[in-house]
Amino acid sequence: MRNIHKEFKVTGRLLTVGVLLMVAFVSRVMGWELIPEALAGVSMALILNPFEADDAFNMVSLTQSINILPNKYGRVGQLGIFPDKGVRTRTIVVEEQNGVLNLLPTAPVGAPGVQNKLGKRIVRSFTIPHIPLDDAILPQEYEGIRAFGSENEMASLASIMNDHLQAARNKFDITLEHLRMGALKGIILDADGSTLYNLYTEFGISAKTVYFTLGTTTTSVAAKCREVIRHIEDNLKGEVYTGVRCLCHENFFDALINHAEVTKYYLNHVAALALVGGDPRKGFTFAGITFEEYRGTATDKDGNTRAFIDSTASPVMGEGHCYPEGTSQSFNTIYAPGDFIETVNTIGIPLYAKQETGKFGRRVDLHIQSNPLPICYRPALLVKVASDAS
Repeated sequence: MRNIHKEFKVTGRLLTVGVLLMVAFVSRVMGWELIPEALAGVSMALILNPFEADDAFNMVSLTQSINILPNKYGRVGQLGIFPDKGVRTRTIVVEEQNGVLNLLPTAPVGAPGVQNKLGKRIVRSFTIPHIPLDDAILPQEYEGIRAFGSENEMASLASIMNDHLQAARNKFDITLEHLRMGALKGIILDADGSTLYNLYTEFGISAKTVYFTLGTTTTSVAAKCREVIRHIEDNLKGEVYTGVRCLCHENFFDALINHAEVTKYYLNHVAALALVGGDPRKGFTFAGITFEEYRGTATDKDGNTRAFIDSTASPVMGEGHCYPEGTSQSFNTIYAPGDFIETVNTIGIPLYAKQETGKFGRRVDLHIQSNPLPICYRPALLVKVASDAS
């Protein structure tokens, strides 16, 4: 319908131009004083609204454009922990079947076997959040780019549209980083700090915290690391992994590398990275865990800066969050389709963009939206590490 409407409007303009040119020709032959008015009408008829008459600004092209724009993901996005997965509905169902592993006893030949037991099947549903953003392009932003009587200069208009789409993309990227960090912590928070999903509650498990007590020199940091790794291994339940990474608050990272048991290893790590100019905070491996300082922050709608990992729970030395790397089916970012007529029952993609001319043609309204749900299907694999001064 949109294409038919658009073609009708363009065809109507062409017919108008034809009529006005005929009037101008007849006026010249007959000597009528209508030539200036007719030619002015031709000029006005040729001036097209670029946002209505060109395919470069339809929904499909805008959506493709905003998804092609460079990502501004934070560290969680760069690490690729949450691979994207599109779905056709706004609600997803997570089915869990607990495998029951039993030791089988020996028996005499011919004796009946032990009755096999299957695990319980549990189904949980999650509604995917809807995140909309509205914007507008005003005539003042592109009013000087078109000569009178000519069609629009698409390059300039495209750059203006690109600026608006990139600004929107940046906001969606940092929002997605915030949601993914919440999923790594087991509690997904909205922009205002309210809880969207507590994965521990949803899956009926208790959160695991390991206290490193980094303020005590006699603490065995290696033993604490082994406790984290063993907990993760015990809860893999058939999942694979290649290692354990800990994204931690700067206070926790500093306390860790200054601990008597760790300092000498960190100094060797720094010396090795100095040869290639690397940042030692981006991946210091000790006792099987790769520790990394995480400084993700964003500003909410009220102007308050929120740290994605803060030191509230352990005011002296902060906290960190451990997870297994290299898993195959423990993490995803689920995308639902946009709430448009043309996207019903289609596979969801990260972002959608759409535009329409505002009232009286005084502005072009933009609507951008995303429908993401970063999720950890096995929150028992997530371990919080914290410390205190004792």
